[in-house]
Formats: sequence, C-alpha cells, structure tokens
Amino acid sequence: MSEPSYPYATHLDVKFPALTVVDAAGLIGQNKHPWYNQTLCRVNDSVIRLGVLQGEYHWHKHDNDDEFFFVLEGTFFVDLEERSVELRPLEGFVVPRGVVHRTRAPRRAVILMAETAAIVPTGDV
Repeated sequence: MSEPSYPYATHLDVKFPALTVVDAAGLIGQNKHPWYNQTLCRVNDSVIRLGVLQGEYHWHKHDNDDEFFFVLEGTFFVDLEERSVELRPLEGFVVPRGVVHRTRAPRRAVILMAETAAIVPTGDV
C-alpha cells in the first residue's frame, strides 16, 4: 500500500543546528506555501517546528507522541472529536498521544510546535 499524498510543505530536516541563531522571521518572510512546516532545531529527543499555515489539516492521531502547539501570530484551531480549541497569539495547547485531532487556520497563522523527533507529522495509520 502506498503512502497517501498530502498538500503540505513539510520539511523534516533540521534547519538550524545547535549553536546557531534560529531565524524564524527569515523563514516566515520567504514562505509562499499555504501549509508550511519546517523543523527549526533539535532539543534532546524532540524538535521545534515552525508552521506558517492557512487552511485545514486532515484528521489524524499519534499513537506514541504528544504534540504542543504555540501561536505566534493569527488564530489557530485544534479540533478534537468533542470540541474545538481556539488559540490566539501567545497561547498554547497540548494534544496528548492517541487523541484524534485536526488543526486549522482560517487565515494565515504562525505557530511553533514541539514534539518528539520520531513523530510522523501526518499521523499514525
């Protein structure tokens, strides 16, 4: 069975190794894709990712990994099966492992994500 194709620009390479300055503003300014996700750096067994997002992600879950979302700009939603959580700038939210969710941004939002380096961003099948 082949992997599903998703319309997201997901870059898992570490853009900024340890002991270098993380230039998130430069990446945000260069981005033209509506759903852009770039790994910024690695911290122990986790990564920090930058998202410049507009639109909806698909419903999914991560069996072994929690996810943390932190909004820098715009409004960002985390939809759960029973409710939706609205996040505004400087607010964050943890989705525990095993919880089915999707994320969305009706207008452009800029977020940071913290998760294990082993996570598959599109979810576990």
